[in-house]
Amino acid sequence: MQLILSFAASFTVLTVTSPYLAVLVRGLGYGPRMVGLFLGVFEIAGIAGPFLLGWVSEKTGRYRPALALSYLFTLLPIWPLIGVRHPAAALASLIVLAIGVKSIVPVVDTAATVALGSRGNYGLYRSAGSLSFVLLALFFQWQPFLPLSSPVSIAVWLAATTLFAVCFVPALPDRRPADSAAGAQADKSDRPSARSFVDGPFLIGLGMIALSRLSMTPINTFLSLFIVEELQWNAVAVMWALAAVVEIPVMIFSSRLIARFGSPFLLAVASSAVVLRLLLYAVFPNPTGVALGQLLHSLCFGLFHPAAVSFISTRVPPERRATGMAMYLSLGSGLPTFIGSSLGGVVVAEAGYRALFASFSLFAAASVVIYFFNRKTLATPSHSW
Repeated sequence: MQLILSFAASFTVLTVTSPYLAVLVRGLGYGPRMVGLFLGVFEIAGIAGPFLLGWVSEKTGRYRPALALSYLFTLLPIWPLIGVRHPAAALASLIVLAIGVKSIVPVVDTAATVALGSRGNYGLYRSAGSLSFVLLALFFQWQPFLPLSSPVSIAVWLAATTLFAVCFVPALPDRRPADSAAGAQADKSDRPSARSFVDGPFLIGLGMIALSRLSMTPINTFLSLFIVEELQWNAVAVMWALAAVVEIPVMIFSSRLIARFGSPFLLAVASSAVVLRLLLYAVFPNPTGVALGQLLHSLCFGLFHPAAVSFISTRVPPERRATGMAMYLSLGSGLPTFIGSSLGGVVVAEAGYRALFASFSLFAAASVVIYFFNRKTLATPSHSW
């Protein structure tokens, strides 16, 4: 129950930032190039957060202080972001915001994977976050008193959800289980150094993850603007809610799929779905095409994320799990999204959204190719932590 509450509360913050951060920055008066640049910096700054707060977790052996700091970094820059209308202020605010927002999921994920162990059903608990996202997104779509249509209203909801999430920090499991900690000491003579987890299979898998996340950048960064500006359709929250709904059943059963097929194969399946999803947006630039593409979120994230977490968990020992998760969510996701956001803004300005979606599908296709050429390497048994 603790993990369910932790995931559900933390995802209330992401329900604001994921669909509406681009809308907020656009509402401050910046064009597509600047939006892409700002959100690219947001992603690259977010790389520091998981490493910094992961280090705090590893040094203290506790997760709640790191989560509390994540929420603090989320709250601090909200007023300067909307109150000081200057590019430098916006840039500085987004950097601080990124450190907070991008650290929330790594901290909760780390606590969850360590608490559950290798046999726990991570996807089942993580789906509580998806359900929370869906319910709040639908509320945002239809609540009449403060619609998320302006920078001020988006900022108010970001502050409100963050303060709400702070109330549930005590629900997060705070320490590594005693048996895991004891095992970490007892088994040191029987296994490689915890620092040696960065091997060939780990780097290949991380490369697959990074390429797939690079392809997802047009969706995560520009899809909301595509819906609002290109389609003239007031359905941002509904489309994000649809994506979150379809990921839930896949996440719940992801542990069975991982046990049956292995995480590298499922990463390749998810990357294939990313290719199809982007081509749907490019070929069918209408509400139907967007809705069909959102249904593929079940594989693009609902399958991808548990498979990626499983891959990291099997390759990284518990005492270095915070670092492993930080590498996944920063180097495997944050850095590619920075590159994609910065490049994507230029593509949108020069060639439009359809060209953006079509061209970025190539990166996910490359991820699939890497898998097929490295299946044997990726099948190399990992250390037993």
